[in-house]
Amino acid sequence: MADYTLRQLSYFVATAEGGSVAEAARRLNVAQPSVSSAIHKLEDLFGVQLFLRHHAQGVSLTSAGRRLVAEARSLLAYAEELSDRAQGLGRTLRGRLDVGCFLSFAPLYLPGLLTRFAADYPDVEIQLHEAPQDGLVDDLETGRIDLALLYDIGLGPGLTQEPLIELPPYALLPDAHPMACHRQAGVSLRELAAQPLILLDVPPSRDYFAGLFRPLAVEPRIGFRTPSFETVRGMVANGLGYSLLVTRPAGDLSYDGRPLACRPILEPSEPGRIVVARLAQARPTRLIEAFLAFCRSYFSDLAR
Repeated sequence: MADYTLRQLSYFVATAEGGSVAEAARRLNVAQPSVSSAIHKLEDLFGVQLFLRHHAQGVSLTSAGRRLVAEARSLLAYAEELSDRAQGLGRTLRGRLDVGCFLSFAPLYLPGLLTRFAADYPDVEIQLHEAPQDGLVDDLETGRIDLALLYDIGLGPGLTQEPLIELPPYALLPDAHPMACHRQAGVSLRELAAQPLILLDVPPSRDYFAGLFRPLAVEPRIGFRTPSFETVRGMVANGLGYSLLVTRPAGDLSYDGRPLACRPILEPSEPGRIVVARLAQARPTRLIEAFLAFCRSYFSDLAR
């Protein structure tokens, strides 16, 4: 029989989110000793230290605390859902969902997805977190977000993932490039390799695109590196080189209005795969399950 209470867990989570006992007490509108006492009781019960105390600088989670906070958030969410059901409110999904998304493809997929989700579930509050891949993985593992849309590369066994869509890589060229002609079936990576590559320099994209050349035993000549998707497109449009991408916006124009050409790659290439991931050890709530089902349907429609 567990000796901890949901209130103690909520005080613990509030302290982790606020970075100090004082901030947690302020957010919860309770006295600071009540928060401190709850944390000490949890530490005694579990036999671990949950926070490192920093004089005049608040607290930070220990490794044990980081593991527990994700479980605590999941349990609190499930308890809230159970309370709604008991009160007869479970027929309508409501509550808050923290959703992460990889930076480069967020502008292409998130606005439409969130608009349609809000139409189906108007009582659900979505908090959006855009971040690079490693930031999303860390946020999932520490429980700061419930779900994340990201690439399937480098995800550990602690995360459950569901495939959403496969995106074939393509070559991005200036519209006036000799290889941009649509009379050709596509372009060859072997032929492109000698030209300057404008590399999207964010993990896992940079390793994925560089890896497309590996089966051909050729090395790309990198002209520029940038973490910005739109800067890549702008550099290519201005004739500074070519790029390889999987995300394709609807308009083939750079920010400064210059035309771009998107051409298929002739060599067999591994597609980029977008998945929705969540913490494997956390029990999914009905709200999380509804969002997962909605993502499957939304991306299935896009793939048609």
